[in-house]
Amino acid sequence: MDDNERNTFNESELNENNENRELNNNEKQYNDINFVMPSYDEPKSKKKSKRKSFFGYVAVALVAALVGGLSGGYIATSQLNIARSKNGEKTGITAQDININLSDDTYFAAAVAEKTQKTVVGITTDVVQQYNTFFGPQTQKSQSMGSGFIVDPNGYIVTNAHVIGDGKYENITVSLIDGSTEVGEVLWYDTTLDLAIVKINKTGLPTVELGDSDTLLVGEPAVAIGNPMTLDLERTVTQGIISGLNRSIAFEDGTVIEPLIQTDASINSGNSGGPLFNAKGQVIGINTAKMSTAEGLGFSIPINIAKPIIEQIINDGSFSTVYVGITGVDVETYEKALGVDVAADYGVVIIETMANSPATVSGLEPGDVITAIDGDKIESMSDLKRNLYEYKNDDNVEVTFIRNGNEQKVNMTLKTKPADL
Repeated sequence: MDDNERNTFNESELNENNENRELNNNEKQYNDINFVMPSYDEPKSKKKSKRKSFFGYVAVALVAALVGGLSGGYIATSQLNIARSKNGEKTGITAQDININLSDDTYFAAAVAEKTQKTVVGITTDVVQQYNTFFGPQTQKSQSMGSGFIVDPNGYIVTNAHVIGDGKYENITVSLIDGSTEVGEVLWYDTTLDLAIVKINKTGLPTVELGDSDTLLVGEPAVAIGNPMTLDLERTVTQGIISGLNRSIAFEDGTVIEPLIQTDASINSGNSGGPLFNAKGQVIGINTAKMSTAEGLGFSIPINIAKPIIEQIINDGSFSTVYVGITGVDVETYEKALGVDVAADYGVVIIETMANSPATVSGLEPGDVITAIDGDKIESMSDLKRNLYEYKNDDNVEVTFIRNGNEQKVNMTLKTKPADL
């Protein structure tokens, strides 16, 4: 292990999604997953332990650290460009200007690269890291490198939260295909989703075309483009297939990145935040992680998770989330901490409800266990947070919960999360 790796040591399982079964003798067990962060003059990294509840989704095993560097409304970049053209704003060349004909003799990966490489950027981040030592807290600067892709000609770029140091950065430099560099400004990031939006002060940029990750099929082609290891290898193209859907990566502090696309297209350090394309050259995922002890196990965040966030930030300049107004913990953690049995197999146990919050207004109480919102299964606070990204202020949802062993349902009106929460 070198100084460029940030690892935690934990054991879990790699299972098929939505199945609760033991691995048989013909299945390989994995106990190492690495999410590597390339850096320069970086101090020895801090080890973190992370975990998750095992109910209802795939847990990928694992020695973990992040690669390179964790819905509602549909957004098509072409529509945004058209809207800006009508308003007199300058627009750049879009990925839609190049059509890929899968019936011709051109190898599809070459066509995808020709269509999309100019939309991929390198992101170099000056990170400030703090360490607790015998002499007290110490800070040290380091530099990490990742990838991103342009979603709007006015300089809006999608990447991973960990590429920009999970918000703990001093400077961000974006490298464009013409060799120029621009200072990046972080408009928004979320460590639960491992997503970030960065903006540069430049217009007329080429943009990607966004695909539909909800329609993906296991076995269809995929192409990853990014900057593995170093900017000297910028815009490296790797090709493979969609190997699996709805995967999850679990950490011992309860944080979970899910649902993820699994691919065997090679993803290496520095690919984080870069795009995963389908055979038409449309972005279907944001590359985020790989398993270092096995070949062909890379993971990407589905693009449909990011679409409503991208749309709102481009239109409004910021992204506002709604909230339920509770503090809570998953059933398994609650049972282990208190040594009790909860009358629910999964869900979020409400510890406290906030005054005047949607939860309080709808009648939820401490001790209730939230198990679903609008029929979508909720197993953890991370699940709940991800689910709420699909809604806007004043949207009505049906909350399923367990109280005194009985399943009940209640209608709730969601509200924009107050700035002080």
